[in-house]
Amino acid sequence: MTDKTNPLLPWPEDDFSTYGPVEEKTLGRIQHHVGRVMHRNWSCIPHVTHHDEVDISDFEARRKAWNAAEPERRRTLLPVLMKAAVAALKEYPQYNCSLSADGATLYQKDYYHIGFAVDVPGGLLVPVVRGCDSKSLDDIAGEIAELSEKARGKGLSMAEMSGGCITLSSLGHIGGTAFTPIINAPEVAILGITRTQQRFLPDDEGNPVLRQMLPLSLSYDHRVINGADAARCVRAIGDFLDQFSFA
Repeated sequence: MTDKTNPLLPWPEDDFSTYGPVEEKTLGRIQHHVGRVMHRNWSCIPHVTHHDEVDISDFEARRKAWNAAEPERRRTLLPVLMKAAVAALKEYPQYNCSLSADGATLYQKDYYHIGFAVDVPGGLLVPVVRGCDSKSLDDIAGEIAELSEKARGKGLSMAEMSGGCITLSSLGHIGGTAFTPIINAPEVAILGITRTQQRFLPDDEGNPVLRQMLPLSLSYDHRVINGADAARCVRAIGDFLDQFSFA
């Protein structure tokens, strides 16, 4: 009999062993919890994802030049993206908000704590680097390394995963061209990063020039953010990287 209070059909049950050999496994505690969180966030937040590419050719040339000159203080993309996220939150403060559970109250934040997704054997954890607006790249990079190690070693506390303003989720070390990251409630946006791609683009004279493009996927809560501002926000991140100086 159908439960009229629940519009969803019941989950299909089957005896998979009738089709061939199977092994029954219990989900790990972290994976089970993360799954419930993802289900809640996807079900309760009206997600839209804006996909774009930003040209980081000049940024990458400067980064590689810095790393060659300063091998003891090598720079990677993620800490700079955290700085770019801070700049975007300042320019578009609607991204630095949270909604109440009933959707009636908007909390505007005046701090800049950036989360980053860490792939662990049991699922995903999101440590938070606090006060990224006032920290140097060296400080941010050091905290990313320390928190990542804690996450993989099961030493990450709930306090270290709380208070984020926006989350960065990077698959660049693995691959992909785009994806739809699920918002980490009570945040209202999450930025997905995939592997850079080489593209031939026309220069000012129409001649093809090989450029290095970074795919970005920005998922946002459509109750708070509109599509035009999502496009502007990704462009702002690209402009920040284009103008960023490692000196």
